[in-house]
Amino acid sequence: MKRLIFGLGIAVFAMACQENENISVETTGNEMVYPLQQASDYAVSGTVTFREKCDGATVVEVSLTGTEGDIEHPVHLHLGDLSAPGTEVAALLNPVLGNTGKSATTLRQLADERIVSYRQLVDLKACIKVHLSASGPEREIILAGGNVGSAINSDVSGGRSGIGICKSE
Repeated sequence: MKRLIFGLGIAVFAMACQENENISVETTGNEMVYPLQQASDYAVSGTVTFREKCDGATVVEVSLTGTEGDIEHPVHLHLGDLSAPGTEVAALLNPVLGNTGKSATTLRQLADERIVSYRQLVDLKACIKVHLSASGPEREIILAGGNVGSAINSDVSGGRSGIGICKSE
């Protein structure tokens, strides 16, 4: 009986080590976390995290509080500062699910098909905008947003009213 328990303990330890090795092999440990501020009358805010993968790609994880229901909220990476109106969409990210407030996207290239590494992404002057809806008038409502990359030090004067509207597609 003692041998069985000891053997099971070794097997569990080996599996736990193997899982941890897979996690460390997949990402390098480099990451940047940026705040996403409330951008409308909806009380939604959170963070976006950029994690470097070993292949140079970036996992972009959005985590929001204040979302609910079965709604999917579109997430865009825009070139330029959050306060600039009509900035170009650099990448369409996976939508945030209302019931979880979460989204994860592996980003390897921008909308113009340029390959982008983690290092290039965290140096890019850009911002993240999370929209209420993908269509209709609600698509113009930005729930949360924030500057990322080299735009992080840019001042968004005026708070929510200082956030630039998105370029119509």
